[in-house]
Amino acid sequence: MHEIVELLQKDARLSPEDIASMLNKSVDEVKRLIREMEENGTIIKYCAVINEEKLETKKEKVVAFIEIQVTPEREKGFDAIAERIYQFPQVRSLYLMSGRYDLLAVVEGETLKEVAFFVSDKLATLDNVKSTTTHFLLKKYKENGTMLFQQPKLERLNVTL
Repeated sequence: MHEIVELLQKDARLSPEDIASMLNKSVDEVKRLIREMEENGTIIKYCAVINEEKLETKKEKVVAFIEIQVTPEREKGFDAIAERIYQFPQVRSLYLMSGRYDLLAVVEGETLKEVAFFVSDKLATLDNVKSTTTHFLLKKYKENGTMLFQQPKLERLNVTL
């Protein structure tokens, strides 16, 4: 199963026939394993990696990475406050981290002001939130293991004497 997951993480467009050929398994076995992983929640969703700068009608958005220090709740730890935070529609991802802060939230909004309002009026006002630090995304170079921009190859000139 792990081999199938690795292949799908690299390219979710692979067909069961492609995977079966790559792993020397039967197509029926690959289909069965994928179906089992979808049903038991191992595979949750299939996603595309998009270079948004190439979109003709790209929608401007502001992405922020917000470090959050929280006070964990007795007998619930970080899970209860994390659940409150990830319920906000602005929160695209939320991670429990080691280090100086406890949680890292990836937040999206249409404007800088909208993200700032979310942090000051929604996030920072939660009971267990002690502090936040916000970092704004300026440019993506690599997303989910995929480079978004190919560097032009430098061609060497022939030296003649």
